[in-house]
Amino acid sequence: MKLPLNGLTTNYELHGPKGAPWLVLSHSLACSSAMWTPQIEALQGDYRILAYDTRGHGGTEAPPGPYTLEQLADDLHALLGALGVERPHFCGLSMGGMIGQTYALKYPGRLRSLTLADTTSRYPAEAVAVWAGRIDVALTQGMGPLAAPTLQRWFTPAFHARHPAVVQAVRELILATPVAGYVGCSQAIPTIDLTARLSEIDCPVLVICGADDPGTPLSMSEEIHAHTPGSRLVVLPKAAHLANLEQPEAFTAALREFLRLRP
Repeated sequence: MKLPLNGLTTNYELHGPKGAPWLVLSHSLACSSAMWTPQIEALQGDYRILAYDTRGHGGTEAPPGPYTLEQLADDLHALLGALGVERPHFCGLSMGGMIGQTYALKYPGRLRSLTLADTTSRYPAEAVAVWAGRIDVALTQGMGPLAAPTLQRWFTPAFHARHPAVVQAVRELILATPVAGYVGCSQAIPTIDLTARLSEIDCPVLVICGADDPGTPLSMSEEIHAHTPGSRLVVLPKAAHLANLEQPEAFTAALREFLRLRP
């Protein structure tokens, strides 16, 4: 389904029974709402799930950038308002977690809970050059050369060997990502600097991280946890960056237990 919001057309899906508690799912860079399939299948019996495509990804329009994290949070705010979604649970992975942090701080009192998976609240200064290099590759060569190194970061070698179909499906999501969307979001991501403000978040927070995540390593999740009073940290063994796909049962179990305690 699509809605014109905040200057672009946003693509979204609804799953689960009307009247159930809302759960919003926000995906990583160079993916789409399709990355949440295991969680949607497992949780749609108990939650009204809103899975949407971020600006520049999936079925959502990809206007020229640069984008900002506040802009991406405003996109979410417009979508929730248009659909009449009040006080949802929110789960975001990587870029989705950055959007979640930004949203929770910009729109206090709007979230029932916040799950931050394989993400960060700030990047070191040297990360700017890394992101600039990826942007340059996308602009000059397209998404093709980015697929292999991205997949190496996103899944462990063992998962690559045992689940090639899942890896291939994610490869196709990467290749299908519009360059404008990838570049626009890649200009927003390294600007995140919210660690000092995490204590202002006014809802329960769950932090999930794959133990073998090289992209946003465990130390980044530990920093979020340390600066967010009352938060819970769950570390998933044998998982890299897309922990929800590499360890779907464990990821969903941790999320379900957290949500169950916060109806």
